[in-house]
Amino acid sequence: MSVQRATSLVIGLCVLAAVLAAGSDAGKSVTVSGYVLDSACAFTRGLKKPISSQCAQACAKAGSPLVILSDNGTIYWPIADTMPASGQNEKLLPFAGQKVTASGKAYERGGSTAIVIEKITAEAGQK
Repeated sequence: MSVQRATSLVIGLCVLAAVLAAGSDAGKSVTVSGYVLDSACAFTRGLKKPISSQCAQACAKAGSPLVILSDNGTIYWPIADTMPASGQNEKLLPFAGQKVTASGKAYERGGSTAIVIEKITAEAGQK
């Protein structure tokens, strides 16, 4: 094999590897169990679950983004997969303060985890 052909092969493999690596940003399917609470309380109060549904709803109505605090402590930021993107509080508001199971595509970047929710239900014993 000539040096030129070997170089072309290596470059081609590098391009293929880069394309495959970029494809990994497509998100991975997950199912998450946790509480829906406002993002400020999740960070500043260190809550494991919301104080009450009313508190979480009041914070959301005041503009604080709702998040899902999973059982393992991961905070999932609900996002839209549409452009222009839209806030997800409306989708989560009926579940504010409740423990839920949500499934969808998860994305990680810069230490944050986001989820495009495809399905969300209150867990047994919840409203």
